Amino acid sequence: ISLVRRNINLAHSQKWFLQKRKINSQRVKKNLLLFSFYFICFSLVGFSENENKTRDTSKISRFIEGGNFHLQGRTFFMVTDNAGTKHDYYALAAGIGVTYETASLKGFQGGIGGFFLYNIASSYLGNNFSTGIQNRYEVGLFDIRRPTYRKDLNRLEQLYLKYSYKKSFAQVGKIILNTPFINKQDGRMRPTAESGLWLECNEIKNLKLEGGWLWGISPRSTIKWFSMANSVGIYPSGVSTFGIKSYNPGGITSKGVGIIGATYKWKNYSFQYWDNFFENVMNTTLLQAETDRKISEKNKIIAGLMFVHQNAIHNGGNADKYKAYTLPGNTSNIISTKIGFIHSYWNFSLNYTHITGDGRYLMPREWGRDPFYTFMPRERNEGTGNVNAFVVKSEWQNKNNVLKIGLAYGRFYLPNVTNYRLNKYGMPSYNQVNVDVKYSFQKLLQGLNTEFLIAYKSRLGNTYNDDKYIVNKVNMFNYNLVFDYLF
Repeated sequence: ISLVRRNINLAHSQKWFLQKRKINSQRVKKNLLLFSFYFICFSLVGFSENENKTRDTSKISRFIEGGNFHLQGRTFFMVTDNAGTKHDYYALAAGIGVTYETASLKGFQGGIGGFFLYNIASSYLGNNFSTGIQNRYEVGLFDIRRPTYRKDLNRLEQLYLKYSYKKSFAQVGKIILNTPFINKQDGRMRPTAESGLWLECNEIKNLKLEGGWLWGISPRSTIKWFSMANSVGIYPSGVSTFGIKSYNPGGITSKGVGIIGATYKWKNYSFQYWDNFFENVMNTTLLQAETDRKISEKNKIIAGLMFVHQNAIHNGGNADKYKAYTLPGNTSNIISTKIGFIHSYWNFSLNYTHITGDGRYLMPREWGRDPFYTFMPRERNEGTGNVNAFVVKSEWQNKNNVLKIGLAYGRFYLPNVTNYRLNKYGMPSYNQVNVDVKYSFQKLLQGLNTEFLIAYKSRLGNTYNDDKYIVNKVNMFNYNLVFDYLF
């Protein structure tokens, strides 16, 4: 109630100030919208607390009252220690998220969700004008388009209508997806969210079919919504195959992205097929097979194989080859595989990925992280070709799954940083070591989860003593401490 009253007073005072002093009306509209969101969510919290199993959802009031209300608090502290002292960074971010989903009324549900975050403290995250070096990691906690902005950063992440039938559903509006190529990539404060139509069918035994059409996206590390085409290039875009700065936001023409996926499980085997169609730009297909075989009561062998094929469509997004996302006729092929074993509370695997030299593997970094078995947080191999990656992963968890400790080591052999055709971001070959500790609190603090991640990368390839190939790329530590509270 106090929050509602506070925001009513804030909205009234800002409206009066606008009339008297003629300030920018957009700020007032923003606070009025936030007030409305507060009012809806906090007035529903009492309804969700009184939910019971016998509600009659045939009435609109019961449809609203029987919903589920959730809050999430998140605090993220990150530090990057580069070789030397002139390019070190830190940031502390905190925020709270609110989501609400109604009960079902003849199969229909509605949902709304948003997040409010703040830059509590940070070093300067804008461009270093003397060196041209950009901050890479900490700025992702806030708004990458306004790296020096320190006030409240708010985003409406979910606003959808959902219809469920038996085990299947259709959803339209602002949603959050998790597919191989468009996913949450939630290694910062907030995940990537999408706008579109999504369907999932689970009526056939052992088979899940899903897919849809996406026309909008709000990438991780942003607070605004963009068309799928205009979202490309919001993150640093590297160089084109001609060695000049790559495309800018708004330079690609596309109506959106179509996705279809199928997952079939049979005995101890799992098969997946995904197709990602970026209209007028490119098409990406993924085939994946995984299996696990029990060899004793406490031991199990696991294995997986993935193949990805990508090809350009039409003019690659722009008739001007210097502005296109990919060149006509460009193709890329990737093979990724893993083999490992599970022993009691241990999980160990050997992983390998090869990107052929046919061309760069491309997927807008604004949309998600790499799906390969060799992926390690804090680096990607997107934008490269002729890559050989070797990664060893291990994880231990205690009996109650309360504590998890992960250790990973990788060697990534990439083309020379001056090979523009196959190295979009000028990333040298590198070693990487990750240590990841996760703990879930119990009893009084149940719902509180914490994670401590350390990532270290060292140089393997030639950097020509140029900072643009070193800073935030190799010879660096990245420290992350995250607290999540769900209630």
